[in-house]
Amino acid sequence: MSWLGLAGKTVVVTGAGGGIGQTLARAFAEQGARVVALDRDTERTAPLVADLGGGAFALGCDLSRADEIAAAAEKVEAAGGADILVNNAGILRPGLLESISEVDWSAMLAVNLNGYLAAAQAFGRGMMARGQGALVHVASISGSHPQPASGAYSASKAAILMLSRQLAYEWGPMGIRSNTLSPGLVRTPMSEPFYRDAQVKAQREQMVPLRRIATPQDMADVALFLASSRASYISGQDIVVDGGLSQSLMGLVPRPGYA
Repeated sequence: MSWLGLAGKTVVVTGAGGGIGQTLARAFAEQGARVVALDRDTERTAPLVADLGGGAFALGCDLSRADEIAAAAEKVEAAGGADILVNNAGILRPGLLESISEVDWSAMLAVNLNGYLAAAQAFGRGMMARGQGALVHVASISGSHPQPASGAYSASKAAILMLSRQLAYEWGPMGIRSNTLSPGLVRTPMSEPFYRDAQVKAQREQMVPLRRIATPQDMADVALFLASSRASYISGQDIVVDGGLSQSLMGLVPRPGYA
């Protein structure tokens, strides 16, 4: 038995076609878990699950559609049910609050917040019936520190933090844990254009106390722990995975005469 004890568990990963999502799926599969990859783009998840093996399968699912989430949950339950849900799907539509449209605002909340709740409800019912389960929600340090010109992104991530805490309180008596992990700067296919500029890359690395940009594997390692039995008494918590970036605010304040 591995230290994490994830072998034989069924793990649902939403947004599994993305950079962090694919790494999450592979990390759980490497621990012997059966992965169910949810994404609206099945062209990205089909080859992924083919590589994973171990009974992994992909389901097309738009996280802004509660009916599609419910249909996916029914298929997973028919195959034995989910032990772990990793809420990872998310979208970003840039915009200033003074001018962002209701359409763009609502679209982000539909996936980044409403989709998280709908997935927790749909997959959580089976967990409740079995008296155990683990929820891991990918939030962001943007949920605690406002990210400008990003529309509803920070608001949606802040809401995820509270959603997870409320789920931990309400569902704890039924044996279900709920936690979040909050990434800082992560190099993914979506953010790759920033890092192609050597100057921007160096500036970003200099901001982080550990002097490097996170990889998706850094996020997956924390998700594995939070989902595992090794974290069996951890619930309602947020693990910040940012290399110390969120602790550097006071370092930006000019202090003449100090090193």
